[in-house]
Amino acid sequence: MRGPLVIAIDGPAASGKGTLARKLAEYYGLKHLDTGLTYRAVAALLMAEGGLEPNGERAVAAAGRLDLSAMDRDLLSAHDIGEAASKIAVIPELRQALVERQRAFASQPPGAVLDGRDIGTVVCPRALTKLYVTASPEVRARRRTDELLGRGKPTDFAAVLADLKRRDARDMERDDSPLRPADDAHLIDTSAMTIEAAFRAAVAIVDAAISAKDRASPS
Repeated sequence: MRGPLVIAIDGPAASGKGTLARKLAEYYGLKHLDTGLTYRAVAALLMAEGGLEPNGERAVAAAGRLDLSAMDRDLLSAHDIGEAASKIAVIPELRQALVERQRAFASQPPGAVLDGRDIGTVVCPRALTKLYVTASPEVRARRRTDELLGRGKPTDFAAVLADLKRRDARDMERDDSPLRPADDAHLIDTSAMTIEAAFRAAVAIVDAAISAKDRASPS
């Protein structure tokens, strides 16, 4: 197969897309980028530098300083950073700056698996394979609750469910790059699937796309 292999994965929070993306990246020997972390990393930088007012110039400058290969998932998963990231993610100049960096990351050989909210529709619309990973709000809330309880954090299922529904609405209804499946995305509903079953389904989709690409390419 010629050129970088790019796999685009979109879906709502706690659908399993991040875990699936990491497993696919390891399986195919690709880089992985959780694009949601890029917004969290910008928010963390701005917070550390004294403020989070919605200033496009400061946010774009912070985006330019990010090392996309060295983002600390555990540090950036803090709730306050997530809330801050949701506030700056609506800045058009920041979204464009990060999209450009995400595209550059994906374009480097051997390719990459990117997961987020607008990978197949905006960031990598020409990705070889596009997956839309979802699950019911209740299943996703249970997963998130169990995850937080496992970290020793007191958590209320109802509050988590309400928060996920608010986040879904915000992501799906925003004017700039709303969360939605690309027209040619393959749907994987993980509500009743183990991660291994989802992984096998995704590998079958990607392998079929690679084979079709190889058959269509001149020898």
